[in-house]
Amino acid sequence: MNRLRIAAAVIILVTLGVMGARLIPIYLENIRLQGYVEGIAQDAENMTRPDDALRVAVLEKAAFLGLPVKAENVHVKRSNDTMRIDVRYIVRVDFPLCTVDLHFYPGAGSQ
Repeated sequence: MNRLRIAAAVIILVTLGVMGARLIPIYLENIRLQGYVEGIAQDAENMTRPDDALRVAVLEKAAFLGLPVKAENVHVKRSNDTMRIDVRYIVRVDFPLCTVDLHFYPGAGSQ
């Protein structure tokens, strides 16, 4: 009975390791995209750039990071002296027994 418990524990740990190995890189790339979006939103020079140019910059960074962001996922909102960039996208991760949709919402605004 003790060997069965050890075997079950090893299987659980291996499963968690495999899942972590698949999920952690996606989360790290999202964090990198978040930092990039924050940098764009905080840069005063970008207040005068057209929305489409900002959108293209975010899309290029997302493509470089391997994230499935499309043009309709990037929203640039402006009001008076502020600007906000929001990105909404989903990453589908397939595991042998299930599929997981990860929803990400990186965004930032100027002040």
